[in-house]
Order: sequence, then structure tokens, then C-alpha cells
Amino acid sequence: MNIALVAQRARVSTATVSRVLNGTAAVRPLTAERVREAVEALNYYPDTNARALGSGRSGLYGLIISDITNPYFPELVKSFEDIAVEHGQDILIANTNYDPVRMEACVIRMLQRKVDGVAIMTSEMDAHLLKNLSRREIPLIFMDLDSDIRGMCSVRVDYAAGVELAMEHLFGLGHRRIAFLSGPMKLASARVRAEAFMRCLKTHGASEEPHLFQEGDHRVEGGRAAMQRILEKGKRPTAVLASNDLTAIGALGAIHHAGLRIPEDISVIGFDGIELSAYTEPPLTTLLISRRDLAATAFRSLYQRRSQATGKRNGNKEYVIQPQLVIRQSTAAVPAARKPR
Repeated sequence: MNIALVAQRARVSTATVSRVLNGTAAVRPLTAERVREAVEALNYYPDTNARALGSGRSGLYGLIISDITNPYFPELVKSFEDIAVEHGQDILIANTNYDPVRMEACVIRMLQRKVDGVAIMTSEMDAHLLKNLSRREIPLIFMDLDSDIRGMCSVRVDYAAGVELAMEHLFGLGHRRIAFLSGPMKLASARVRAEAFMRCLKTHGASEEPHLFQEGDHRVEGGRAAMQRILEKGKRPTAVLASNDLTAIGALGAIHHAGLRIPEDISVIGFDGIELSAYTEPPLTTLLISRRDLAATAFRSLYQRRSQATGKRNGNKEYVIQPQLVIRQSTAAVPAARKPR
């Protein structure tokens, strides 16, 4: 079965059939409908390999994420795939598990598949790999990349602004003894959040007690263990800000296990805005990062740059995603009995 038979049945040119199938140009609705009916009647499936050879494009885009078990990333994958499908493209997904060595293997595998672009939505990027990638002709976009290498584009979540929103919310409720559960400090994105937290404490003249800062691993169990260390070491905080929602969910478990109430005894804020955060007990106040915006920005950057001539793809560009504070029932004002005198 070839495209000419489809064109003959639909009474159009083969170029029109190609435009309808690939979504590369506008075709009148009635004409497009005739083409689709012919495709269905003839049970025609285009040869994507032949199409790639003819156009020089595979119609395949790579998406590399850190941790497929974290609900944040499946939501990102779904958004990225939805937008790719809208553009008639397919995606190839890889999971690094926060391992830079595995990251390199993922990138190489995608280059071997001749993808039209790669969105690297993870922070564990090795400097050596960055330099190697900069010499490739393939469009790339990174998440939270801090690099001056020519041709590198990135989409950055403004974590510092998110932390400031959360802290202003807590200070506005009268909290002064605020704990922070960080992510792995080897990750640049975790360090940005931690540094923003410390700056907010200084700006408001709040105390910096070492035991109120604990490192987690961006997973539920890590958040639970970090919160337990805080509750065991000294005077408990009135509020806790977690580096992501899974960490916050772990903290909720530790607080409940200690016989304390949320938010009456301790207020809790997460970061990411995963769907599950609305269904915890109580529902979690969090900083929402729009996965739709993140995915759309990453995909459209790749898609547009793939359409440009090679010489026009050398400029650096940074896109910024702003978190939004979603207030739910896990935060409340400090009880009068616990306010500082």
C-alpha cells in the first residue's frame, strides 16, 4: 500500500495527503476529511522510517527525567506527550534515577535514534557531557541549567521566588520557628531552594537553629526521616517548608506518628503541586509548578529550533516558570500559646 493509492481515492495530490498526515500545513477541512476517510478505508499506515529519510527528520523527540516514581515526572511526561501529539510528533522517554552516568547513556541512546531534539528535565548534568552536547547539531533544552556554553537553552523554575512566597505566607501567619527539609544538596535546584530559605530567615530576623534544617532525598521516606530528626532533637518548629511534595508527605506522616496535629501544632508546605497533594490529610498547601507550562515551553523551543537553519540555533535562551502558592488546610496561624513573647 502506498500514498499514491490514498491520493487517488481521495482525489487529491500525494502532497496533500502528506500534509494531512503530517500536519505540516493547513488543508481545507472537507479535503482533509476525504483524505482521512481514504486512509481508513485503505487501512493505510505511513512508513515513518521512509518519511524520516526523505525529510531528514525522525518526528521523534526525547524527554529525559530524573525519577519516574515521583508523581511530578509522570505528570510532566503526560503534558510533554500531549503537546507532541498535537504537533504530530512522537516521544522517547528515559529515566536517570538521579545518576549522571545513566544520564549520559540516555542521551547517547537518543542521539543514536536520531531524535529531532531532546528535553533534559533533570538537574544532574555533568560539565563534560555538556561540552560534548554543545558540539551536536541537535536542538537541546535543559531544566535549571546554569551554563554560558553557546547554543544551550534552558527552562528554569524560579525556586527562590517560590520559597519566598511560602515564607511570606508563613510569616504572615505568625510563624518564626520554621524548619526546612531540603532535597539532596548535590543537586543545584535543591541548593537554590535551601539558600532562598536561609535568606528569608535573615530578612525577617528569624532564628537559624541548625537542627531545623535537615537534608532529605526528595522521596517520602527521606522526608519522614528528616522530620523525625527534627522532632527528636529539640524544641519543635511551628511550621515546616519541604523542598518537594513527596518530602512534605513524608513529614506529614512523621508528625501524625508523633501524635501532633496539622496545622494546629505544625503547619506544613510542600513544593511541586503534584495531584496527590490535594488528597493528603489534611490537604497540602504547596507551591505549584505547572507541568503543562514546563512541557509546552520545552517542546516548543525544540520544535521551533528544529525548524530553523543550523546557523540560527546558536543563541542561548532561558525561559522562566514561576511557582504559584496554593493554600490548603495544612497551614494555619500560630496558636497564641506558642507565639514568641
